[in-house]
Amino acid sequence: MNSGNLCRFINMSIIKHALLNIPVAVKSIQKEIEKLQSGYWKPHLNKNDYEGGWDVLSFRSPGGGLNTFAESLNNEAFADTPLLAHCPAVRSLLDSLQCEKFSARLLNLQAGAVIREHRDKELHFEKGEARLHFPIITNPHVEFYLDNERLQMQEGECWYINANLPHRLANKGNSDRIHLVVDCKVNVWLSQVFSEAIARVELDDKEAFLRNKQTILQTISELRRHPGSTAAELANELERQLKEAEK
Repeated sequence: MNSGNLCRFINMSIIKHALLNIPVAVKSIQKEIEKLQSGYWKPHLNKNDYEGGWDVLSFRSPGGGLNTFAESLNNEAFADTPLLAHCPAVRSLLDSLQCEKFSARLLNLQAGAVIREHRDKELHFEKGEARLHFPIITNPHVEFYLDNERLQMQEGECWYINANLPHRLANKGNSDRIHLVVDCKVNVWLSQVFSEAIARVELDDKEAFLRNKQTILQTISELRRHPGSTAAELANELERQLKEAEK
């Protein structure tokens, strides 16, 4: 990730999107999805938001039932659904996320389908909840726009999306687009993952880096408040990069 990318996903201390370093066994997950019965997929409930086929398969849901809900309507705790037992690679990925998980769903936008622009209010990092997208099956003709910026997410990556911002999507390809979408509670571990994304910035554009100086200083200050060597190392790395850019 270069400093241009840093500028695109950080603006006035609000993270719009970020490519996170979370390993994904995408080939194994693809094979598991192929074996799932078609009857497990359910149409997305928000029918006013899309045209064409947009289906959901839940691995974690309120009460652990095979529903499509991403939110708990009756204060039911989120729990694994029976389908997760049939997908060990998906379970391993979820277990690798060292934070509290809420919903975990496969979202399949079928070829030719369109999701109209909408917002998932208050669903963003700064409010304590992060929506992570893991592209499992996609194609180059998928057009995903977040706040009018196109994001091109590749299979096997992990992306944070600020779902509080306006976003829309069209699958203009000839094949389905399937993402594993996980809603997580922000904690120290996840904050460090985000900080690592910033720390990996290459200083090939010093002016762009320095325009984000205040955000970087705030990140360093936040890291200093966390115990442990990992947070200290990340803070030290950000300070080193900032000093290098200021030379």
